[in-house]
Parts: sequence; structure tokens; C-alpha cells
Amino acid sequence: MALGSAFSNLFGRSPIKPMQEHMAVAVKAAEKLVDFFEAVTNDDWETAETIQRLIKDYENQADDLKKQLRLQLPKSLFLPVPRTDLLELLGTQDRIANRAKDIAGIMLGRRMRIPEPLHQQILAFVDSAVKTSHQALIAINELEELLESGFGGRELALVENMIEKLDQYERHNDDLEVTIRATLFRLEADFPPVDVMFLYRVIDWIGDLANRAQSVGSRLQVLLAR
Repeated sequence: MALGSAFSNLFGRSPIKPMQEHMAVAVKAAEKLVDFFEAVTNDDWETAETIQRLIKDYENQADDLKKQLRLQLPKSLFLPVPRTDLLELLGTQDRIANRAKDIAGIMLGRRMRIPEPLHQQILAFVDSAVKTSHQALIAINELEELLESGFGGRELALVENMIEKLDQYERHNDDLEVTIRATLFRLEADFPPVDVMFLYRVIDWIGDLANRAQSVGSRLQVLLAR
């Protein structure tokens, strides 16, 4: 009997599909940041507010799915992977949506304007973080097949390659963060110190979004090592 079938028999309904659904919602929250930052750079706060509400809605959906999964995961039955590992993976996924909400919330709340020389860099930076998040979703979507293969064979090699690509995306995002911080450093004397301080925080959070996506890959590697 395949591990996936055994899992379903013990559990009733495998939690893998709901976990993939949760990750998809978390990534939707992150993806909306691209449109959000385009609105901000165009000084279109009405559109930015609409998008911020969508991000918040996705984050709420992710929270609801997380709570349902935590309640459904069995505490005493044998599972193909440790329950604690699944819960850690779930929590890591959820932090992507949380950070997307944080970024949009602070920018909208303060009506933060991005200096024009930073527009293209910030848009590229956000796009890079979102691509990293999407790559994590691609890897998570292979989890059910991994279970069915017993964490071996071609499926294992495929997921390992996906995780390596995820790491590459995150490193690229780190490089973009270094560049954008250097640009802001050259500009900061021309802007109010408080605005600069909060802009550095937003830059840090965008980088953290990519870090959290990369952490999903790290949790997957823990599962692969079992």
C-alpha cells in the first residue's frame, strides 16, 4: 500500500491537500503586493487601499485554514511524517501571508511615499520576493506525490531541485536588498528621518517575505530527511 493511501486510511482525509490550499492562499496575499506597490508608486491610494483589503482577506483565509488543519491533525495515530513537522511547515507557510499583510498595512497606514529614484528598484525587489514565494508553492504542491513515492525516486530529485531553485531566488532577493539599501542610503539626507526609518523597515520586511518563503523549503528538507 502506498504511503499516501495509508495516510488517507488512518486520517480519513489527508491533510496534504488542505496544506497546499493554505499555501496557495498565503501566496495569493504575497502576489497582491506587486499591484499594491504599483499603486503606491503611482500615488494611487484608493487602489492601494482596495488591494490592502484583499491582502487582509487572504491573510484571514489563511488563518482560518490553519486553525482547521490544526484541529484536524490526529494526535495519536501513526503518520508517514511527524505531526510536529507538518505543524511547523503549516506555521512557516502562514508567516508568508502575515508578512504580506504587515507590509501593506504599514505602508497604507502611513501613506508612505517611495522616492522616485527607488521606484523601479522597489518594484523589482517586490517582484523577486513574490517569485520566491511562488516557487515555495510549486515545491509544496509536490508534497502529496512525495508521500506516494515514499520520499524517494525521481519525485525526491524533482523536489530537491525545486528547493535549490527556491534558495537561488532567495539569494537573488538578498542581492537586490543590498542594492536598494545602498540607493536609499545615498538619498536619505533629502527626506525626513522618520520616513527613511520606516522605509528601511519596509525594505527589511520585503526581504523577510522571501526569507519566509525560503524557510518553507527548509521545512520541506526536514521532511525529506526523515
